[in-house]
Amino acid sequence: MNPYPVSKGHRYPPGATVKTDGTNFCIFSRHARSVSLLLYKGHDTKKPFQVIELDPTKHRTFFFWHVFLEGMTGRENIFYTWKADGPENSGSGHRFNPQIELLDPWAKTVSDSLWKRKYNRDKKTVPLQDQGSIRAMVLPKDSYDWQGDTPLHHPREKEVIYELHVGGFTSHSSAKVANPGKFAGIIEKIPYLQDLGISAVELLPVMAFDAQDLPDNARDLELQNYWGYATHSFYSPHPGYCVDPCSPDARNEFRDMVKALHRAGISVILDVAFNHTAEGGVDGPTINFKGLLNRGFYHLEDHDKSQYKNYSGCGNTVNCNHPLVARFIVQALEYWVREFHVDGFRFDLASILSRGEDGAPIYHAPVIWNIEFSDILSHTRLIAEAWDAGGLYQVGGFPGYRWAEWNGHYRDIIRQFIKGDPELVPEFATRLTGSSDLYQSSGRLPINSINFFSCHDGFTLNDLVSYNEKHNLANGEGNRDGDNQNHSRNYGAEGTTNDPSVNTLRRKQVKNFMAVLMLSQGVPMILAGDEVLRSQKGNNNCYCQNNELSWFDWTLLEKNREMFLFTRGLIRFRRRHPCLMQRQFLSGSPSALTDMPDISWHGTRLNEPQWEKTSSCVLAVTLSRVEPEEEDLHILFNMSEESLPMQLPKIKGHNWYLAIDTTASQATDIMEPVQQQVIKGDTLCVESHSIVVCESRP
Repeated sequence: MNPYPVSKGHRYPPGATVKTDGTNFCIFSRHARSVSLLLYKGHDTKKPFQVIELDPTKHRTFFFWHVFLEGMTGRENIFYTWKADGPENSGSGHRFNPQIELLDPWAKTVSDSLWKRKYNRDKKTVPLQDQGSIRAMVLPKDSYDWQGDTPLHHPREKEVIYELHVGGFTSHSSAKVANPGKFAGIIEKIPYLQDLGISAVELLPVMAFDAQDLPDNARDLELQNYWGYATHSFYSPHPGYCVDPCSPDARNEFRDMVKALHRAGISVILDVAFNHTAEGGVDGPTINFKGLLNRGFYHLEDHDKSQYKNYSGCGNTVNCNHPLVARFIVQALEYWVREFHVDGFRFDLASILSRGEDGAPIYHAPVIWNIEFSDILSHTRLIAEAWDAGGLYQVGGFPGYRWAEWNGHYRDIIRQFIKGDPELVPEFATRLTGSSDLYQSSGRLPINSINFFSCHDGFTLNDLVSYNEKHNLANGEGNRDGDNQNHSRNYGAEGTTNDPSVNTLRRKQVKNFMAVLMLSQGVPMILAGDEVLRSQKGNNNCYCQNNELSWFDWTLLEKNREMFLFTRGLIRFRRRHPCLMQRQFLSGSPSALTDMPDISWHGTRLNEPQWEKTSSCVLAVTLSRVEPEEEDLHILFNMSEESLPMQLPKIKGHNWYLAIDTTASQATDIMEPVQQQVIKGDTLCVESHSIVVCESRP
């Protein structure tokens, strides 16, 4: 292939930008002394057809290196890498190596077909010259037809979020889709998502990541980084989720998925990991950031800058509030909203974003507030996992106002209360009503709380009621990985069992979990597969299990249809009860539509909640309707070991009707109004380990 004519180029924007007369390439490296650009015809050719050595007197402006290639249109199937040379002393924080080909951090489409990650075991170490590289693709000018699509703006109090893994949702043979494990596979399952009733999908990482980023023991077992928290390209969709990853139109496969989900009324939230990258620690490979701006992009140890601070638990920590890095993060987020129409982001280990350049937490962290106040992100959902592996825990105190948080307090208290732990009634009531202790004093709202009892990280719902201990031996780390504090209970047998009494109790408990979630103020999040009781056989850390242990088994939809229908019914029940989806905290003040308080608390007897009784696992709550056509609700929780008679409040001119009973079987566990029967008398017997919900009608 003939070489392209070369001219000076421009320092903005970074990355490869196709213009009318050619393509501009730009990279940032403050301390590089020499930089070269390598061009390849195709993603897998061994040798570059053109290598351009950049003249620092001509191709450098401040700390940007740039070059313009005349006549390149982006349709030639050109891939490229960079090389950079500079100070070699890692003790000063630099890691330049002129032998290593570097991936453009601003790459919009990448190929990892030739990539072989460095392996630490001596007998299997991949020599530097054989590691290959991850390459960026030169893309033509964008001409995608969105057909009028724009990001959705669902009222946040009405959201029901569904956390799913793009690959795992359709990889199982039972999915029966044309493109298993791909963005396109999700499109084929949209009717299922609509039937379930969710309003938003929260996708585990879809930015390009290194599937080879694993501990040595896991690599020995030929496992993969499945979850994707090993990002190397924050502007590129993951090639493994594309049917044709080396096509100039690869990123349009992600767009097609977003557009189809939006047409179905489902918003798209991306799980993003800006806290660390796939380059890992000292022994990790150099992919891009290490070889260009290691000293600025990562937190380095003060006494020895060859070492990395590790607040992420993954080997390195992104220096998020370095001016360039903060701008890089904000622009990446804006790019996904502007160019891909995503509706929100969930930030993995988000507390790292609040760490200053010295690693200490700061409330006015520039990157967090710049995200909050960005015009482009002004209507974008922002969700923080408000902790990190360095011990910083900020649930209820994450910087910013409109940031929602994964409510870890909610998760833990709900798990403990449902399995019958004592002394939790007051805090359970607080979590049920939106966690006012965490959010109200700072002017935030119930919608700042993302409520969940399970997520990708930890036990599935089925395993929460089936295992006392984690069983992670398949991960190759001797069962040392994964959380030991699961607040789970097996109810008499570890794992699957044929004992009918154990299975009956487990069936009640899984319904109790889902019922509490849908009856809570705040925003509920369901882990994909919990609605059909997917199991990971007690493995609570399936980050490396790209196999049937993690995949969604679609045969469960028929096998556990009772749980699916119950979950679907709960979502519909929540939707027709605005009193469960309030933007403001409940206060006990008189309702605008009734002479009752907006909320009142009870125990087995009316108006006598057992706040002080340490052994109690019983609570009841009455919620007044907030719309004229809505019913008042009376909800009874009995997590004790015995059935109890519980009094019902009287509402003048109204009767109570039984709407939900987690003890009942499929036909009567959740009922539409036309099916419901009036409750006679002023007392209802509530079975042990069960939840009952009543609706009032004239």
